[in-house]
Amino acid sequence: MPAIASIMKSMEYGPAPEANDHVLAWLARHETGFGHFIDGAFAVPADAAFIDVANPASDAVIARTVAGSAAHVDAAVAAARAAFPAWSGLSGHHRARYLYAIARTIQKRERFFAVLESMDNGKPIRESRDIDVPLAARHFYHHAGWAELVESEFPGAKALGVCGQIIPWNFPLLMLAWKIAPALAAGNTVVLKPAEYTPLTALAFAEVCREVGLPKGVVNVVTGDGAAGAALVAHGDVDKIAFTGSTEVGRLIREATAGTGKKLTLELGGKSPFIVFADADLDGAVEGVVDSIWFNQGQVCCAGSRILVQEAVAQRFTAKLKARMETLRVGDPLDKSIDIGAIVHPVQLDRIKMLVGKGEAEGARLHQAACALPEKGSFYSPALLTGVEPASTLAQEEIFGPVATLTTFRTPDEAVALANNTRYGLAASIWSENINLALDIAASVKAGVVWLNSTNIFDAGAGFGGYRESGFGREGGREGMLEYLSDPAEKTSGQAAEEKTAFAAHTDTLPAPEQASPIVDRPVIDRTAKLYVGGKQARPDSGYSYVVSGRDGKPAGLAGLGNRKDIRNAVEAAAKAGDWGKVTGHNRAQVLFYVAENLSARQAEFETRLRSLTGVSKDAAAREVETSIRRSFWYAAQADKTDGLVHQTKSGHVTLAMNEPFGVMGIACPQAMPLLSFVSLVMPAIAMGNRVVVVPSETHPLVATDFCQVLDTSDVPAGVVNIVTGERDVLARTLAEHDEVAAMWYFGTASGSAMVEKASAGNLKVTWVNGGRARDWQSDTEGQGRLFLRRALQVKNVWVPYGE
Repeated sequence: MPAIASIMKSMEYGPAPEANDHVLAWLARHETGFGHFIDGAFAVPADAAFIDVANPASDAVIARTVAGSAAHVDAAVAAARAAFPAWSGLSGHHRARYLYAIARTIQKRERFFAVLESMDNGKPIRESRDIDVPLAARHFYHHAGWAELVESEFPGAKALGVCGQIIPWNFPLLMLAWKIAPALAAGNTVVLKPAEYTPLTALAFAEVCREVGLPKGVVNVVTGDGAAGAALVAHGDVDKIAFTGSTEVGRLIREATAGTGKKLTLELGGKSPFIVFADADLDGAVEGVVDSIWFNQGQVCCAGSRILVQEAVAQRFTAKLKARMETLRVGDPLDKSIDIGAIVHPVQLDRIKMLVGKGEAEGARLHQAACALPEKGSFYSPALLTGVEPASTLAQEEIFGPVATLTTFRTPDEAVALANNTRYGLAASIWSENINLALDIAASVKAGVVWLNSTNIFDAGAGFGGYRESGFGREGGREGMLEYLSDPAEKTSGQAAEEKTAFAAHTDTLPAPEQASPIVDRPVIDRTAKLYVGGKQARPDSGYSYVVSGRDGKPAGLAGLGNRKDIRNAVEAAAKAGDWGKVTGHNRAQVLFYVAENLSARQAEFETRLRSLTGVSKDAAAREVETSIRRSFWYAAQADKTDGLVHQTKSGHVTLAMNEPFGVMGIACPQAMPLLSFVSLVMPAIAMGNRVVVVPSETHPLVATDFCQVLDTSDVPAGVVNIVTGERDVLARTLAEHDEVAAMWYFGTASGSAMVEKASAGNLKVTWVNGGRARDWQSDTEGQGRLFLRRALQVKNVWVPYGE
């Protein structure tokens, strides 16, 4: 036996295996294969084919699960639909008792779940034991509280219905808890599809549901590969899809659900920056790297895989990091002294090796820990690559393995530019002893979660989710609960009749956007309204206009026929007005108050314009203008009062939920109430700091072009509001496809709504569409409210530690 002194010097470890006999016995009881869990019972369908489940540390098959088919998904959805009325009809307190019982049972079985998770997934037992299982229990405890409070905290909100949930293989039990807990708390029923590589903890969880007496059909588990997931996404009786996985699959889901009315949340890939400034605690930052990229073998969507280090300390930091790499132990996940376990599957291991090889071919230098790897299983030594250019494959593609890149920077501005040089926006980690600098960088980085002098900290009380191609929606906290509830303000008055368009009325005189021809009888028209781009009136790129009819059906004017290039110019103008999002809420409020004041001064003029164009009565025109003025005041008042939150999470941390604007938003307005609908959509967006490109009412665009003069006299900065008139759905498609547009609102037809959602899949922008349903813009419930403000914001959670 070696002497203690020599062990302290060598830091060698002896084996410390975790017993797994209880898990092996459970697996043996199911050696013929696991069935689906549907309607409160496990069953193997008569037509079942099976998928082998292997232990990634040994390659040994440890279980077989059914390969789910569309018919199996049908049965599970039917069970969930049948269970929904009774489950959603329970009091919140009653549902809270079930969630509390689930949390308690997970705690009582934590060793079983931890061992099963490590055998199924390959992660070290100390991670599944100390992180995954306690956090899963925490989510059910936390959401038991939300279930108890749902009626008072979300008044009028209702459950959505049946939720289809698809989870990945990197955190099988924890991702299950993130999705099932809020769904049940809100009163929804669930069909869960776990990853084909790692289904076992989901099946063990189903046993917990049965043990605590959860009503049949409330939770259903269908195992299988991507075909089962696709069937769940496409199912017509599913009301919401929640997906965690790759951006590529997320994009397909966005396209598949377009126009279906399904609520959708996507938590997708990441390429998160890990920024180290010269004044950082370098030893602490090195340990942060260990916890960030070598945690769970780097199979973490928010892993800090791009290390950015300030030049002044780059050499010292790199030396420390390489030395720390050499102390990491790779091996059997059930060994309690192991740092890095097994990669989940040989296919993933091959992908890691391929990407690293490609990076080396592009000039990166590989530094890999010289640790012995087990002979069996899918293992990969921790790796660091230097000399990586910002545009290289390794800096842009998600590797999803224990591989980090290191790049240097000189100034904070350069650090932000490098950090944001990615299509993703899930997380970031910032290391500096200067709290002013750290918070400034946190506000500048485009990411949904930012950790200061820490990394990979999670809690059920704080939302988690990304920006840009990392998806949309949040899981955890108040934001996560909202994803599983309907908003009372969305209860609109049913399906709208197909809207009449200006283009349908004048197809004989209008040129197609691609082949323009001279237009109409100029002597009857007194003037042609121009577009409004970058604070200036601009002629349309096409050089053509279209006829706008008045209430008598006769021409009342001409409006510019905008095209793709006009949208491009408007988006560029909006992008240049980025300082609008940085000014204080008070300053934005003053501008919006001024807009209301100037609109009020021209009230009679707008009333006359509405009557001449739309044919409404004098009283109706007066109400529309007066409501528009009042609505501008309301959003001006909200500009400096729509605050974020400080979440109750872990001790020693202030967790700030900061409201941030999207940036450039596209807005397509309905035909009805051309002034009020325009104001009701534009004002909340700019009140929250966004810049907008607006397509106004196609049939009555002259009301919006008149509004330009109000903007000009109200100190609205150039580029904050841009107006492009023309064929709404053509222009809306261009906005939805534009990569620099971060969010898109569309209020029009059902077919237009589907088009916008599908077109948005390119950069996975956030969309809000009406599905063709009419909205009462005069109503303070449907035409105004916090829903509009919430839809104009994204939430960034910043974790700020304190103490020594």
